[in-house]
Amino acid sequence: MTHFSTDKAPKPVGLYPHAKRVGNLLFLSGVGPRKAGTDEIPGLVTDKHGNHLEFDFAAQCRSVFENVRTILEESGSSWDKLVDVTVFLVDMKRDFQTYNKIYAEYFKDNQPCRTTVGIDSLPTAIAIELKCIATIE
Repeated sequence: MTHFSTDKAPKPVGLYPHAKRVGNLLFLSGVGPRKAGTDEIPGLVTDKHGNHLEFDFAAQCRSVFENVRTILEESGSSWDKLVDVTVFLVDMKRDFQTYNKIYAEYFKDNQPCRTTVGIDSLPTAIAIELKCIATIE
């Protein structure tokens, strides 16, 4: 087993790698939309009390996909080698249609298996997280 981590993706919020290779499979840990090297969440502006002043779910969604792409490439895989995607949404009613639309843009050619799960919260103020499996050679 080989572990992969990169400074080009957001730092994990716990003690775990960005990805782990087992045989010809690459398992990605949960990936959120935060920007690498910061705690900035694209599409989210909060006041000093953590209240949302601005919220753009589409920006978070696109950022998650780009973070996944970065981790895949840094680990020796690629977007077209994704075989399974699990998404966690903190507000299914509000965000599913936007997620589905943006997902279709990113996955026109490669169509991995997919599961969408509605949850109450994530460890940080993000609204979306992806967990993925890809092949690697």
